[in-house]
Amino acid sequence: MTSGIARAQKAFRAFRGRRWGGATAVLIAIVGLEYGLPYPLLNPDEQTIVPRAWTMVHGGGPDPHWFNYPTLVMYLLAPFQAWHADPSYLDARILIALLGVGAVAATWWLGLRAYGVVAAAVGAAVVAVETTHVAYSHMAVTDIPLTLGIAAALALMVSGRIELAGLASGLAMGAKWPGVLLVVPLLVAGWRRWRSLGTAVLLGVVAFLATSPFVLVDLHKAFSDAWSTQSIHHTGWLGFEHDGISLVGFLHRLWGGMGPVLAVAALGLAVAVFARRRSDLILASFVLVYFLNLLTLKSHFDRFVLPLVLPLGVLAGRVRVLAPVAALLLVFPLVWSIQKDVRLTKTDTRIVARAWIEEHLPRGARVAAESSTPPLQGFDVLPLQLPGPGRRFDPNRDVRRLRRDGVHYVLVTGVVANRVLAARSSYPAEARFYDDLARRTHRAYYVQAGGGLAGPWVAVYRL
Repeated sequence: MTSGIARAQKAFRAFRGRRWGGATAVLIAIVGLEYGLPYPLLNPDEQTIVPRAWTMVHGGGPDPHWFNYPTLVMYLLAPFQAWHADPSYLDARILIALLGVGAVAATWWLGLRAYGVVAAAVGAAVVAVETTHVAYSHMAVTDIPLTLGIAAALALMVSGRIELAGLASGLAMGAKWPGVLLVVPLLVAGWRRWRSLGTAVLLGVVAFLATSPFVLVDLHKAFSDAWSTQSIHHTGWLGFEHDGISLVGFLHRLWGGMGPVLAVAALGLAVAVFARRRSDLILASFVLVYFLNLLTLKSHFDRFVLPLVLPLGVLAGRVRVLAPVAALLLVFPLVWSIQKDVRLTKTDTRIVARAWIEEHLPRGARVAAESSTPPLQGFDVLPLQLPGPGRRFDPNRDVRRLRRDGVHYVLVTGVVANRVLAARSSYPAEARFYDDLARRTHRAYYVQAGGGLAGPWVAVYRL
């Protein structure tokens, strides 16, 4: 295994050296933007978004033919893919990281306009260290652009610039569908200013369609993709079977990102609801409607709470006497974020596993592979479908069937296996598959995090 780690790390350094030099390479490695590269191992959505952005500027045109997300983020990423022969996840991550910094600045602006400099400082500090925001600022996905759009829209609302707030709301929705919920605070901000409100809504629609024009061209597919994406999360996802009700699940995600400063933010929200000033009503209406929407979901992903972090951070600074307490409590998410960033400077276990596979498995061998495993070139790969609530059992998750179909090896990872085995009663057939691999096959390779490695355990079984 040591030689495999050495080869993977050598390839990683060579890749970094080709793209960046000297101090720049060190800086990027420190913040963890190169984690898992050249493979999108930080988040599965990267491998659906970045290649589509790359295709747009390499002959594919602006129509993504895919609307699980609107297209604004792909349009933002596309120009930076033009000079690459293959999709560049690093360039995409750098852009998202810059947008993450922009979200911190937009939160300062929101706090300043809502309650003054103290709330601005506390809000910006919360966003800067909150673990989920820091984590997703490393990933070329849609969540940070949505967060930035929400911060800008709310800041314009509390500033009384209703028309521009509508424009920003349309851009936020162009990043990700939940941006549509900004219509509620927009209505609050524009109450009795009907002409301005009407203009704001019109500008929002124009902004959305300008950044996702093919929604109109293929309206049926756009609606179908968007509805399907939302429906999946109303059904649930692998790994959340023991979360309990959504209220508990999402409060846990908020606490995991903000730590005890969440209690100060909750107090600030209560004061805002009681005081009912204009800024209070705008921020509270968004927080409440967005959180109520979360309660309808059974997938409790941490990224879903990101839009709440910005207004909650500002509300944590609303009561000035508690602002020093909030600032002191930020040491918790700061430490958590640093710990996670340190892990991102290590080599992913899946990179090492891929190096071992390429050296030890015969080229062309048939390999059954789970999702969240390293991509394999030169092998006949049979994808194993991800289990989940409401999903049909994948018949290929059967050792006898795989042998009968000429599969030679099975590649599995703790990203999937640990979640299945933790919810064995919900996935008895899938759990039996892992049991059969352990009892009836030979484990040819195994690697787990430790030392210079981070990531899930990875195993290769020989059939």
